Amino acid sequence: MAATYPDLQGKVVLVTGGGSGIGEAIVREFARQKAQVAFIDIAVEPSRAVTKALEQAGTPVHFELCDLTDIPALQRTIAAIRGRLGPIQVLVNNAAHDERHATQEVTEAVWDSRIAVNLKHQFFCAQAVLPDMKAAGAGAIVNLGSISWMTGQGGMAAYTACKSAVLGLTRSLARDYGTFGIRVNAVAPGWIMTQRQLEKWVTPEGEAEIMARQCLKRQLRPVEVAKFIVFLASEEASACTSQHYVVDGGWV
Repeated sequence: MAATYPDLQGKVVLVTGGGSGIGEAIVREFARQKAQVAFIDIAVEPSRAVTKALEQAGTPVHFELCDLTDIPALQRTIAAIRGRLGPIQVLVNNAAHDERHATQEVTEAVWDSRIAVNLKHQFFCAQAVLPDMKAAGAGAIVNLGSISWMTGQGGMAAYTACKSAVLGLTRSLARDYGTFGIRVNAVAPGWIMTQRQLEKWVTPEGEAEIMARQCLKRQLRPVEVAKFIVFLASEEASACTSQHYVVDGGWV
């Protein structure tokens, strides 16, 4: 039986990139905790499918369409969520884009776009929710990183640069926000079998690498990351901040 955390019931939770993959699993797990969940995504159809499914299940969530790389639009969207649901008490910075990019073909524009979609918005989301959490004297922020930079993965230099930077951002925010009772942690997933991964990257060779490198000889599911993030947001993790937690089945 999955754990429940009574302190999360009714809390306003914001998840970025919640329309699919790990983000969708995070939205579903917070909804199961009976939190007031809002999520931001740029993909309309999958996001509406998630909201419809959860409404039918009796755990409704709120979806806002927004391009996270447009910071003024992001700030307006967070303000709209606050106006609808109330002060934000939990933030999960999940949104990212792991499109591969050949190093020799990366232009300045491509580099800047990868920084924008994988790192920049994490800071500005955290900045936008600070007044809510500061007023409450508490809050939890979870930033999503990746093990890709720890394993030295090639073919995605901008992505791995961003994901390594998530750790530095997390520790700096934890120091700055801790005086207000706000906890900030990072979670680095391993190779999680989202639909996107299965469709684009998982090959027989990839399966063999998973079996060779993970301690756990099986595929990892998005819900396994989501459950850990929910724990970090709960009062069960009340002394955990400025940390980097790896959820990878023992790959690194």
